Amino acid sequence: MERDERPPSGGGGGGGSAGFLEPPAALPPPPRNGFCQDELAELDSSTISVPDDRAEQRTCLICGDRATGLHYGIISCEGCKGFFKRSICNKRVYRCSRDKNCVMSRKQRNRCQYCRLLKCLQMGMNRKAIREDGMPGGRNKSIGPVQISEEEIERIMSGQEFEEEANHWSNHGDSDHSSPGNRASESNQPSPGSTLSSSRSVELNGFVAFRDQYMGMSVPPHYQYIPHLFSYSAHSPLLPPQARSLDPQSYSLIHQLVSAEDLEPLGTPMLIEDGYAVTQAELFALLCRLADELLFRQIAWIKKLPFFCELSIKDYTCLLSSTWQELILLSSLTVYSKQIFGELADVTAKYSPSDEELHRFSDEGMEVIERLIYLYHKFHQLKVSNEEYACMKAINFLNQDIRGLTSASQLEQLNKRYWYICQDFTEYKYTHQPNRFPDLMMCLPEIRYIAGKMVNVPLEQLPLLFKVVLHSCKTSVGKE
Repeated sequence: MERDERPPSGGGGGGGSAGFLEPPAALPPPPRNGFCQDELAELDSSTISVPDDRAEQRTCLICGDRATGLHYGIISCEGCKGFFKRSICNKRVYRCSRDKNCVMSRKQRNRCQYCRLLKCLQMGMNRKAIREDGMPGGRNKSIGPVQISEEEIERIMSGQEFEEEANHWSNHGDSDHSSPGNRASESNQPSPGSTLSSSRSVELNGFVAFRDQYMGMSVPPHYQYIPHLFSYSAHSPLLPPQARSLDPQSYSLIHQLVSAEDLEPLGTPMLIEDGYAVTQAELFALLCRLADELLFRQIAWIKKLPFFCELSIKDYTCLLSSTWQELILLSSLTVYSKQIFGELADVTAKYSPSDEELHRFSDEGMEVIERLIYLYHKFHQLKVSNEEYACMKAINFLNQDIRGLTSASQLEQLNKRYWYICQDFTEYKYTHQPNRFPDLMMCLPEIRYIAGKMVNVPLEQLPLLFKVVLHSCKTSVGKE
């Protein structure tokens, strides 16, 4: 059987007449000018750009790649700058499977995150130049490279320093409270210690150290409408659960939201013959067909919303064009997760990436993989109900901060309405899980952040990205 071996294209084509695939309906490539393009394109203001003529002569002190400027005190490339920032902000603890002296080069820097972070510290990258909330912009642009002792480096690499910081926050935590409608500010961000979790690492198909638990999730600036949840902080004393009833209006609106959803299994065929080897082009074509079906389901969902007549078609078009990736991601991780992490995972298992694909995989793709794995485990742990999913989807969709809206204030009121309805429902149905509602809400900024990052992942890397995520999640759940 002949197969089209051409690389995947942005139009969603590429699959031949093999096994389980027919030529997919044309799907335009994901827009590269997405809803948070400005935020993603913004570089840290703590960096100093190097003029082009001099940049060509400078190399990154960590991996030898072409340097782009002075980042956190030393000359480095964008990849190592971003890696160092993520490692420190998210308090990551890595492991080296060798002798802690792995070679760092442009092609090999992703093979051992432990040795990469170790070299960042040894070369003088200054973690104190990173803003505590992890957002763009340095705390002090005048901070240069630092030389720290071997003992201090060991405390960072082992996670001991992060534990000490967490203990400090738990003893001196902020006690501010806020409610829906309050804007986020740098001074009242959730404390890093409030989301501290396990730092256990796992090895996966030659990829290095994807953690089962993600640490230090902060609220990205492009979704600041979500209220801060200090009143649900793990450090705050919790009142014993009390018997209560669900407001009749809340029940009615939730029922309408659930009725608007198409919860039937996805119709895109994902069965494949035993022993068949899936190509990159075929897997990419399948992903496009799935995205196509999921997108059409979102369009049909909008027309059934209980507040459909309250907004203009222009606003709905603006909202959908800005959030469709987030809606697809949320549905894939919840109501369609059995198919995505079951049937689709079986298909991706029959795809074997080449060595070149592995070596060229981007740092942004690695970050998306880590965050998707974390988010999957979070949702798997919460076991999100259809009612909660419907509310989360409406809250995420009704984002009044999107540019070009004509009824931003009305959107804000709708957003608040479903925020309180979701809170009312979770507190009624899960009385013994007082942190459930804030846990659900804190997943929404993570979904938006991941969707924004996926726009920057090269299209030809998506098959490998999905293979790694689905394999890791399916394997870890199977061991439980």
